[in-house]
Parts: sequence; structure tokens; C-alpha cells
Amino acid sequence: MATYIAGSKNPAPAGPYSHAVQAGPFIATAGQVGVDPRTSLPVGEGVAEQTRQAIRNLAAVLEESGADLTSIFRVGVFLTDEADFEVMNAVYREMMPSPFPARTTVFAKLMPGLKVEIDALAYANVPGAGAGATTTAAATNSQAPRT
Repeated sequence: MATYIAGSKNPAPAGPYSHAVQAGPFIATAGQVGVDPRTSLPVGEGVAEQTRQAIRNLAAVLEESGADLTSIFRVGVFLTDEADFEVMNAVYREMMPSPFPARTTVFAKLMPGLKVEIDALAYANVPGAGAGATTTAAATNSQAPRT
């Protein structure tokens, strides 16, 4: 049986979907964007501000399900412009707990005004059980390439 998570601290969904769904021990989030939950408007025009807000929105929907950013084991990042990759990556490195979850970054067209969207898969109700649960030599190598 699945539990549908409304994301009461998140901006209203832009379509017919839930912010997250918990199925068994897993949570799948919808893409979270750089939109202020109070105004439902993009925060600034830059990818740095929008990445920060998208991660805050991701954390809020995970918190509502009893998880947190450390529960994540896979992330998808969608960017509108390849030139924004380094800035997004720097903010991601600053805000996401290490060791980092597996991640895929793709370039896509998003809704007008949006520069980044982030979705995730996480363990449900087990803060700390995601990427940081087991550390291997490869995961602790700060020089390892990131995607």
C-alpha cells in the first residue's frame, strides 16, 4: 500500500501529482523546483538561488514523511542550461550531506522561469539510511568525479 505525501510545506503542485509517495521502505519524490512555498514564484533568476530552494523544498517533503536529506540514495537533477552545471554543482555540494547519493544530471526544458528541478529516491522513516549509511573508499574520495 502506498502513502501519498501532500507536501504541506511545499508550493502547490503544478499539476495532478503528489509531492512524494511512500511505498514500503521507499519514498519517491516529485521534482522539486526553486519556487518559494509562500508565493509559488521562482526565487530569483539565477541557478544558485533556485538550486538552494529546490533542495530546501526536497528536504521539506522528506521531513513530512519522517525522512531527511541523509535518507536519499538517488537524485535526478534537471537543468535548462549546460552553462549552469558548475554553479548548481557547487550549491549541491554545499547543501547535500556527504557521502553523496548516486546522481544523474540531464539538460531539459522546464516551465518558464525555472532553471533547475531535483527529484530523489530515499529510504522511508530512516534518517541517515541513504547515501551516508555505508562509506566505502571510493565514496570518501573527495577527488572522485561527480555527475
